[in-house]
Amino acid sequence: MSDVEQPKFTTLLAEGPIEIRKYAPQVAAEVTVTGERSAAIRNGFRIIAAYIFGANKPHTKIAMTAPVLQLGNGAHWTVRFIMPAEWTTETLPEPSDARVRLVPVQERRMLAIRFSGRATDALISTKIAELREFALKHKLDLRGDPVLAFYNPPWTLPFLRRNEVMFELSAF
Repeated sequence: MSDVEQPKFTTLLAEGPIEIRKYAPQVAAEVTVTGERSAAIRNGFRIIAAYIFGANKPHTKIAMTAPVLQLGNGAHWTVRFIMPAEWTTETLPEPSDARVRLVPVQERRMLAIRFSGRATDALISTKIAELREFALKHKLDLRGDPVLAFYNPPWTLPFLRRNEVMFELSAF
């Protein structure tokens, strides 16, 4: 996915595979779906992909970005694409599907861990635990549910995949 736009961030601290990042404000297209995690991201991806491929008024195509984000915990999941930097909530086309929401995402600081391989539930749980342990050790206050970030299409060989788990920080 090296040829698609990715959100810009500044690394404030790096310790091994864990980073604290500062992200600028962004705009996201998102949808909330139900079901188990992997089925939910497939379903949510299809809905938002239709929006950026022209299921909007007036049928405008929007460039693909990476990563695809998944937020939630359990039966309800929000799947989110960050829109290319040139778009704003005022200039993005209106979604044809009422389930797609266009939302501003404020500047934020994120605690992130990057990993490769297949993002199984077990591996994601391990990475969440590593971030929680890091936060406890460094007295960082985590905010909300983990954010899962997937940068590659499903046909990418597992050892070449880039995945991340992130938590928003209350302060840093």
